[in-house]
Amino acid sequence: MPRPATAAPARPAGPQSVDRALEILDAVADAPGPVGAKALARQLGCSLSTVYHLLGPLTARGHLVRTGAGYAPGPRVAALHQSFRRHLGLGPQVAELLSRLRRATGAEAYFTAYRDGRIVMIDTTVPVTDLRHPFLPGPETRAHATAHGKVLLAALPRPARRRYLAEHGMARFTDRTITGADRFEAELAQVRGQGFAVSMGEADPAFTCLAAALPGRADGPDGVLHALSVSLPTADFRRRQGEIRAAVARAAAGAPV
Repeated sequence: MPRPATAAPARPAGPQSVDRALEILDAVADAPGPVGAKALARQLGCSLSTVYHLLGPLTARGHLVRTGAGYAPGPRVAALHQSFRRHLGLGPQVAELLSRLRRATGAEAYFTAYRDGRIVMIDTTVPVTDLRHPFLPGPETRAHATAHGKVLLAALPRPARRRYLAEHGMARFTDRTITGADRFEAELAQVRGQGFAVSMGEADPAFTCLAAALPGRADGPDGVLHALSVSLPTADFRRRQGEIRAAVARAAAGAPV
């Protein structure tokens, strides 16, 4: 609930204020539409005055915009995304690559990167309006259960992989999810041997994804690894797995990064 009018407004200082501002950005970004200040205060568990105090600079800097229905991501977000892609050395050719793979397979295609201990899905052919799709751009929280996560983790030096799994854990998402360290290491050894990874119902029970890693080294000059993948209903994958695997291999071999 908001504080009484006579109370001093809550104005967190230092790191707490930064955390709150980032929580607001995350909440607005994750919402299906504009979010009002009162709804943000309820979601974050803080006073309305605190939310308004932080919405001001976020809006002034273009990270958010105020609409008649509430707050929405602002134009600065698009600029940050473009900067992120530029620092990873990615250009419009990635979108073209994904589009070709989508046409070749009839499956949604994805481009994922590992950098500095994080795995992030950068681009996809999934429409931006499809918020119910199981694989969407952003930080990957199910790497051990996805094909793109497996090929990236398989390419890491063992100490870096252990650090990643210790930090992010191996949560169970379906009855097929691998959650044991020894079994997972055996799975990654197989991935390295065959050159691709498959996740059949491990992250989402209805979907199978297949991925191939692109050339690169995590201990190279930029420490970035990339993966190309597709996902489709498991029944479709069972019928077409040879065709799907060949299409992903061709696309990965011709990838511009």
